Amino acid sequence: MSSEDPEQRDRRSEVDMNPPKRLRTAESHTGTELEVEKSTVDVSIIMPVYNASCWLDECLQAIVDQDFTGSMELSVFDDASTDDSRKVVEGWREKLEARLISVVVSGHYSPKPRGVGFAKNKAISQSCGQYLCFQDADDIMLPQRIRLQYDACVLHQNSLIGCRVQRVPEGSTERYTHWINTLSQHQLITQVYTSHGPTVVMPTWFCSRKWYLKVGAFDEGGKGVPEDLLFFYQSLRQGGGLSRVDECLLVYRYHEKATTHSVTEETIWKLRVDFLQERVLSQWENFTIWNAGKQGRKLYRCLSPTNQKKVKAFCDVDENKIQKGFYTYEESKERPKPKIPILHYKVASAPFVICVKLDMTGGILEENLNSLQLKEGIDFYHFN
Repeated sequence: MSSEDPEQRDRRSEVDMNPPKRLRTAESHTGTELEVEKSTVDVSIIMPVYNASCWLDECLQAIVDQDFTGSMELSVFDDASTDDSRKVVEGWREKLEARLISVVVSGHYSPKPRGVGFAKNKAISQSCGQYLCFQDADDIMLPQRIRLQYDACVLHQNSLIGCRVQRVPEGSTERYTHWINTLSQHQLITQVYTSHGPTVVMPTWFCSRKWYLKVGAFDEGGKGVPEDLLFFYQSLRQGGGLSRVDECLLVYRYHEKATTHSVTEETIWKLRVDFLQERVLSQWENFTIWNAGKQGRKLYRCLSPTNQKKVKAFCDVDENKIQKGFYTYEESKERPKPKIPILHYKVASAPFVICVKLDMTGGILEENLNSLQLKEGIDFYHFN
């Protein structure tokens, strides 16, 4: 029996992990091709792949069709696919290189995938672009994507740059797609605590390599780990900005095999609560939770003891909840148990954490907030 440990086997099974950079060639005045000295290219398209062969032809054709005139490379890392994904990518090498897009492909043959974070990190480490364009293998970039996001990123070197999307099949995740496409620049920052996840969604990310290196690698915990949200929050901690090109530059595919479905709501909930406490609640002396129902009470129970003490009231529009007068925190070890007042929103005071879902009240929530003349990011933050 071999004494080789699993990590050693994984390392041995990785193929072409550091292949030589294949860069664009330049033509001399005599007409002969000269190899360009090993250096960076303008943009590396970062593509982790796992069992994506049915989508790759559309995805790769869209890369060939880009109208960007700078230098590009495609960096693919195959995360133990069991289909012919690697073969499909290799079949496009000639077309890509004819378009002067250099191609780097590697991967591993371990018994199971190591996860999206691992594959992204590997694809980045073998690439050499000054800027990184993240591309999911099941999505399709529109011809102007790289050109417009590159131009935006040159101006915002320490930011994650996104874009608007077209969701397919049409009508899937309608509320989510509306949210992605209609957030204002201000809301890209203020709504980072909502259950939708990153306000600049991962399949649209474009950033400088220097910013990726500043933030640090993606979490490699594997299945069930929201590596995009973890990176997104870490980018904000480092002082990173957020921006969006307000054009539709990506066809964003919805399907049941998407890796996002492996992340549990509870995992996301905990990350959001922790980030809210770190970035917002730590700055407030006290606050009101807007929603005396299930979601508001759940938020309260998940807060640290210090932040629970800052909750001066719940507020609501439901007269039945308001008439109860108080919410008693039965799980508390304090004696007497904490009793938090339940008020009508009109007599409650800011700042608020809003635990009511957006676009689910027929505009009533938004009207109520507007009636109080509150400013998002100062007087309230959305949590749900």
